[in-house]
Amino acid sequence: MSDQQQNQLWGGRFSESTDAFVQEFTASVGFDRRMYRQDIQGSQAHATMLAEAGVLTDDERDAIVQGLDEIRAEIEAGEFQWSVALEDVHMNIEARLTDKIGITGKKLHTGRSRNDQVATDIRLWLRDEIALIDGEMTRLMTGLLDLAEREAATIMPGFTHLQTAQPVTFGHHLLAWFEMLKRDRERLRDCRKRVNRMPLGAAALAGTTYPIIRERTCELLGFDGVCENSLDAVSDRDFAIEFCALTALCVTHLSRISEELVLWTSAQFNFIDLPDRFCTGSSIMPQKKNPDVPELVRGKTGRVNGHLIALLTLMKSQPLAYNKDNQEDKEPLYDAVDTLAGCLRAFADMIPALEPNREVMREAARRGFATATDLADYLVRKGIAFRDSHEIVGKAVAHGVDQKKDLSDMSLSELRQFSDQIDEDVFEVLTLEGSVSARNHIGGTAPDQVRAAVARGRDAISG
Repeated sequence: MSDQQQNQLWGGRFSESTDAFVQEFTASVGFDRRMYRQDIQGSQAHATMLAEAGVLTDDERDAIVQGLDEIRAEIEAGEFQWSVALEDVHMNIEARLTDKIGITGKKLHTGRSRNDQVATDIRLWLRDEIALIDGEMTRLMTGLLDLAEREAATIMPGFTHLQTAQPVTFGHHLLAWFEMLKRDRERLRDCRKRVNRMPLGAAALAGTTYPIIRERTCELLGFDGVCENSLDAVSDRDFAIEFCALTALCVTHLSRISEELVLWTSAQFNFIDLPDRFCTGSSIMPQKKNPDVPELVRGKTGRVNGHLIALLTLMKSQPLAYNKDNQEDKEPLYDAVDTLAGCLRAFADMIPALEPNREVMREAARRGFATATDLADYLVRKGIAFRDSHEIVGKAVAHGVDQKKDLSDMSLSELRQFSDQIDEDVFEVLTLEGSVSARNHIGGTAPDQVRAAVARGRDAISG
């Protein structure tokens, strides 16, 4: 591009060309060109509206729309020449349009600014990405429900402080993961409502003197409504911050799940097997099978949290309206989108393929006196106050630790030395099946409740 061509982008204000380093430093085309589809989509809608408003002729509109269609094809065929000298995706496409159709291409920018143009593009782009992420999230949630239903009666230890607490079912544990993701999907869909507002028509910051029809452009682009203050329209990045916030929370949930997967695949737990395709080996230790996918997802949480802080910091001191600082909004947002989508895709593929080692889980639930609370509840039903029952069971557990016996392995005479209220029927509550089945209420771990929760979950994700 010649100096004269470059200066034409700015009009007549500048008397010299931009310094070569500054040109490279300030350019965004290296990353914002990923929004080319949305930029073309917005420009075609803008041109259509300008023709309906009488600002463009029908022939000019048709030339612009067709030219932009051809440019889209060039980009997708890898034939488009991107120029750093033209700064960004918007000017690259507009300059190419002018090359193709002449002076009519210069009329496209009538009634708008790059300020409202980029604000529109990024919302269109994020709206498209949210739809893809929603699909991956739903696929993961469906996989969790299918696995939970299959393992509704598989017994494992439940933990607090990573110590054996009470027996639960594996299906019940999986449904806890599902609940996390259900909230994440609610946040994602709620965020979309604020993403789907149209800034176009705000122009640089104050609106435009041309007789634009913002409602028509809004309709053409499928927005729910227009941004109703021009200053806010071009400077607002709340929607990007909100998306990064929900992304940070969702990846935090995936990180918690990852931590459990890493623990459970270890030789010390051996609760589950991950298929080989989701693992790697060691270059020096031939026996190793490393759970790389959950480990990497756990690690990516830090970068997503960083993107949220970056955007919050970016916006905290900006006066109205648009500032060049906002060029820094895209790379954190792009990477947050890519990271979340990748993590969800990996999990959606991996979770249905988990294979629980059911006997190992069951044996682990037998250790650690997991049915101690059941014994305390049994004594309460016999008329003993809970605090007294708690003390009685504590002594029984201490005896079991000393004798290396679980409560269910003790004889009736052993148990009765702690309370004469204990009878033969105590063994019904000291079994693992009896323990989980007794918690037969909504939200409980009983197999019937797990299956009912799976049914409710399927209704939730289909809505």
